[in-house]
Amino acid sequence: MHFPRPEHFARPKRLTGLGLAALLLAGCAAIPHLEPEASPVTARTMGLTGAEAPPIAADWWTALGDPQLDTVMSDALAGSPTLAAAMARIRRADAALAEQQSGLAPQIGADASGQVERLSGKSTVPPPYGGTVRFLGSAQANLSWSLDLAGRQKSLIAAASHLHDAAALDAAAARETLVGSVAQAYFELARAEAREAVANAFVRTRTQSLDLARVRRRAGLGTEFDIETASTLLEQAEQQRIRAAASRTRAVHALAALAGRGPDYYPRLASPARASTKGLELPAAIPADLLANRADIRAAQAKIEASGAMRGAARADFFPNVDLKAFVGLAAIGIGSLLSADAATGGVGPAIHLPIFDAGRLRARYGGATADIDLAITAYNQAVVDAVRECADGLLAISVNRADRDKQQRIVAGLERTMNLDRVRFNSGLGSRLDVLSAEERLLAAREQAADLEADENIAKVRLITALGGGFAGAPVNALR
Repeated sequence: MHFPRPEHFARPKRLTGLGLAALLLAGCAAIPHLEPEASPVTARTMGLTGAEAPPIAADWWTALGDPQLDTVMSDALAGSPTLAAAMARIRRADAALAEQQSGLAPQIGADASGQVERLSGKSTVPPPYGGTVRFLGSAQANLSWSLDLAGRQKSLIAAASHLHDAAALDAAAARETLVGSVAQAYFELARAEAREAVANAFVRTRTQSLDLARVRRRAGLGTEFDIETASTLLEQAEQQRIRAAASRTRAVHALAALAGRGPDYYPRLASPARASTKGLELPAAIPADLLANRADIRAAQAKIEASGAMRGAARADFFPNVDLKAFVGLAAIGIGSLLSADAATGGVGPAIHLPIFDAGRLRARYGGATADIDLAITAYNQAVVDAVRECADGLLAISVNRADRDKQQRIVAGLERTMNLDRVRFNSGLGSRLDVLSAEERLLAAREQAADLEADENIAKVRLITALGGGFAGAPVNALR
């Protein structure tokens, strides 16, 4: 008898290997040549070539020496719904990362089924089972393990990791924004109280003016017109006092809302008599390290990295996917047979998927992932532009306010001297009480404007601190509280 020689078997095996290699190459031959079109801006392209700024302390507001502000800030950081939502997004990102990491591990599951079925007598089941009603049962354990040869799952894990970092950085940015909002609301409360004090003083002086007008009328030195004019001015002052009191109440409401509290918090807010930012040292120019000091910009960078990883996952779809499959279990016709040794079944082997033709679906997905990188880059660039503008606006506001306040202080000092001279003239009989009251009103208006400028300066400094990073610089990604 003639037996084939071994080389006769080797040739078909070589052909099979060549065919499999051709199929594998066919699966990755259609990768499109697409690259992102946008490019991230840098500190140099934005003109940030100045000196680096010293880091801002995470609890920078404590340098102001206001215990009430410290308390309100602590309450806000502990009870703000906005910050709580940001922390929830971090936990969601944690779960998403863990889910993607599980994709590299073997997946084991178990399935069992049982049903009564009439088996066809004209199909594949032979007699005596064919044409009868029987119980069909099966129970098996399944193993599936993706070998991730193309790196798709690793890319998804990298994307989830970057998104987790972005969520943590977004939470840090939310903290910065919350801290800045609380500080600004606190200084708005100080402004409202200063205005209320001036409004009360206006009511007092105009009440005195009305009393004087009535005295002069009884003495024959004035007219009813003088009384009506003084009465109208008093009404205006009282109206302004009502508005000032309402502004203070709104400022209290705003602070309570930022702290995540309600009406029970209102009585706890006393007069912010010590509200001032004079102890804060801030840079005089936009620092070169601005892009590294802001959490929102670093979050935007992390989202670029996540988009790049998602593009890597989309690219891996063009390559063959190889999984290892295995199962072991029982399958039988009839309940009694299901538990017999002959009912055992099992198998193991690779499962290969080759993306040969998909009508352009993978190319479209890859193009979309590439476009997502461009979107992430443009969002990053916009965040950088906004940050630079906010810093520039903050520096300008502080500079203009400083010059404005110097002028206003000289105006207040001049009006104080004028009022003192009017009092001296009145006490010596050379002037009238009306001159003193008129000078006092001008001084009150100047002091009100000076209080506004002081509040503007405090708020401008807070905004600049927020624009510079608000205490984020050097903080690790997960250090949010």
